[in-house]
Amino acid sequence: MVIDAAGVLAIVVGLLVAAVRYATTGRARADGFRMLRQDLGRGILLGLEILIAADIIRTVAITPTLDGVLVLGVIVLIRTFLSMALQVELEGRWPWQSRADGRDRDSRQDDSLR
Repeated sequence: MVIDAAGVLAIVVGLLVAAVRYATTGRARADGFRMLRQDLGRGILLGLEILIAADIIRTVAITPTLDGVLVLGVIVLIRTFLSMALQVELEGRWPWQSRADGRDRDSRQDDSLR
């Protein structure tokens, strides 16, 4: 339950941070709406990842039945699809594709400086 609450909290905090960031600086920028959508998507992605972890822990640690594992598999598939769809929407590429500018995913350069 605590991890589920953390997942929901991550989504809510992501929403609030995105709204505040958009209200303070985003409206004045040409790419403000894109920035808002990306911030919202990042919050949702983080929340989904935490909720997936909560489902795995609940199924494996608390009720390790075959039905529970099958339900977990379906939930993980749906949430993984949603996560990948959000990532494609945010970055414009699949997670396994390299970046168009030649940088890899672990590059230490901050995209906001560009």
